[in-house]
Amino acid sequence: MTTPARSKARSAARLAAVQALYQQHMEGTAMARLLDEFHQHRLGRAIDDDAFGDTEYAEAEVPFFDDIVRGVDARRDEIDTLVSGKLAGGWSLARLDKAMLQVLRAGTYELLARADVPVAVAISEYVDVAKAFFDDGQAKFVNGILDAVAKDARPG
Repeated sequence: MTTPARSKARSAARLAAVQALYQQHMEGTAMARLLDEFHQHRLGRAIDDDAFGDTEYAEAEVPFFDDIVRGVDARRDEIDTLVSGKLAGGWSLARLDKAMLQVLRAGTYELLARADVPVAVAISEYVDVAKAFFDDGQAKFVNGILDAVAKDARPG
C-alpha cells in the first residue's frame, strides 16, 4: 500500500524527472552530471527555472527519480517510436513543445517499465505534471496520448 508521504515523494520525483529530462534535452547535460546536479541542488529545494518558472520541490523519492531519468535516456528510441505512433496525422515529436515531449516520455517510460505503478496512477500523475506547465487542453492531450500508449505498453 502506498502511503500519502510516499505518494507525494513520487509525485515530486516525477516533476523533477520531467525537468531533468528537459534540461538534458536542451543542454545535452551528461547523465552523471545531471543526476548529481538534481541530487545536490534541486530535489527538495526552491529553484529558479527559466523554462518552468520558480519551483519548490517537495522531498522526492530519489531512486524513483533516478529510475525515470535513466530509464527514459536508455529507452528513448523505443519510447519515441511508441509516442509518435499515437500522435494525430501530420504531427511529429519535433512539433511538440519540448517540455510536453518530456512529460510524454516520462509517462511512457513508467507505463512500459514500472509495473508496480498502476496505469491509472501513472496517467493521472503525468496529467498533473502537465497541469503544472500547461493549460487544461494540453493536460487532456497528455491523458489521451498516455491512455493510447498504455493499451500497447500494458495490454489486457
